[in-house]
Amino acid sequence: MGGQSRKWMILVATIWIQAFTGTNFDFSAYSSEMKMKLGVPQVQLNYLATASDLGKALGWSSGLALNNLPLWTVMFAAAIMGLVGYGAQWLVINGTVAAPYFAVLLLCLLAGCSICWFNTVCFVLCVKNFPSNRPLAVSLMVSFNGLSAALYNLAAKSFSPSSASVYLLLNALLPLVTSMVALIPILRQPPVVTLPPDAVKRDQVTFLPLNCLAVITGLYLLFLHPSNMSMACLLFAGAIVLLVLPLGIPGIIYAREWFNNAIYTSLHLNDSGFTLVDAEDLELHKQLLSRENSAVNCMISSHDVDGSMNEVSRQNTRTAEGRSCGIIIRKDQLAMLGEEHEAKMLIRRLDFWLYFVAYFCGGTIGLVYSNNLGQIAQSLGHSSLNSRLITIYSSFSFFGRLLSAAPDFIRPKAYFARTGWLTVALLPTPIAFVLLAVAGNDIMAVQVGTALIGFSSGFIFAAAVSITSELFGPNSVGVNHNILITNIPIGSLVYGFLAAIVYDMNGTSASGLLGDPIVCMGKKCYFYTFVWWGCISVLGLASSLLLFLRTRPLYLEFERNRISPTLY
Repeated sequence: MGGQSRKWMILVATIWIQAFTGTNFDFSAYSSEMKMKLGVPQVQLNYLATASDLGKALGWSSGLALNNLPLWTVMFAAAIMGLVGYGAQWLVINGTVAAPYFAVLLLCLLAGCSICWFNTVCFVLCVKNFPSNRPLAVSLMVSFNGLSAALYNLAAKSFSPSSASVYLLLNALLPLVTSMVALIPILRQPPVVTLPPDAVKRDQVTFLPLNCLAVITGLYLLFLHPSNMSMACLLFAGAIVLLVLPLGIPGIIYAREWFNNAIYTSLHLNDSGFTLVDAEDLELHKQLLSRENSAVNCMISSHDVDGSMNEVSRQNTRTAEGRSCGIIIRKDQLAMLGEEHEAKMLIRRLDFWLYFVAYFCGGTIGLVYSNNLGQIAQSLGHSSLNSRLITIYSSFSFFGRLLSAAPDFIRPKAYFARTGWLTVALLPTPIAFVLLAVAGNDIMAVQVGTALIGFSSGFIFAAAVSITSELFGPNSVGVNHNILITNIPIGSLVYGFLAAIVYDMNGTSASGLLGDPIVCMGKKCYFYTFVWWGCISVLGLASSLLLFLRTRPLYLEFERNRISPTLY
């Protein structure tokens, strides 16, 4: 019983770590001040954001570290990298030390790498302690990473409301403090045991109140805004209390016997599950598909010639358009869900590149939008509302991440391919960019557009690990997902460069002197950027739709085999 309670404390510890290590999401809060301090144009400011995102592509380094060092050591190594990366930037922006632009670029890269290492630590903890409910644990844990900017916004207003540089100081210190607090649960990890099916299902039910509490936390940060420093301190303390409340889960574990007898049996969960695809189901599916293929081969070998001729005749009656569409849908199609793909095999798959383009033109473009929020708010004359926009993006990113677990919860009632959910999640992004392009400096339109983009990108970030596992194999998910997210620094560079070029072309020197930082004011600063980003996001939507059409039969076949294995 004690071991069971400790695994829930591990989950809460990963939630704390995620909540305070999404430090890249508050870049727009201090980017304008950093730009003025370094005296660089928008293009070079974009390179700083790209360097931070490039650190995420170094995920393989954290895997190597975990192979040779204890997990808690890797966690503190990540905290030290963040302390140095953000702490040195704080000293630069405050004028305490002078550093060339290239040095600041390296500091951003180091800070981005620290985020990646923290993410790896949290992922390993969830997978190890919740092997049967991995999608639910990972989805809940990753969701809180979306709240980081909102939490840092409250913390900054609690300590120094008038200084943007305080974000860098908090980015340096809070992850280290959180690592110290999370150390005890991590050191007291319970032994890994195989749970019986009824215990797995009871764990699934336990995730329901945790998700409800997460929703309350998100709403709290979204709708309560401090009017002064004292109120900010009070609200920040309330947010900390909400993050501590999940520690009551061990009490639920000890009361489980009563819960099981009084309530659980009335839920009739014996024939349902919360995960769309898990490892055991994938193995079963592979065996069933192998048997089915054998049966089909026997039928084909005994099929008469007349039947073959009729089939050929039917195929010849198809129209040219139908043949072209069929070729696109079936070309290099996956044979089944969960088939393991090594890196060389992965990059030759059409489905992978459709998935890559959907992520690149969807989630990544939303991240670049958040990096530019500071300049967007400034150009539209809403600099005072920059922190509000950051909170909106952060909160809706959190809700999007949290909602990515919905397919797992509603599976018994409505089964839908996860790639289909990806397509639905990409819909708000082009709508948002059209709204931003036509609305001008209407603050309500900017807030709605920011919310839609945050929600869409948050869903994609959280769902990506599960989709990668389902399409290309659970055992290869670590390597394959790191290959997938190489699109983030590429997108950060390309999309950010596009935005920076348009910004600098329409801006003027702040002081009118040559060589001073360029400042752009008005709708023209980002109008063409929003148009281009909107067109690119439509490409991502089309790519995800094609991926869904190609993989939908696999998901339906998988679900049919899962429900009726005895038919085979």
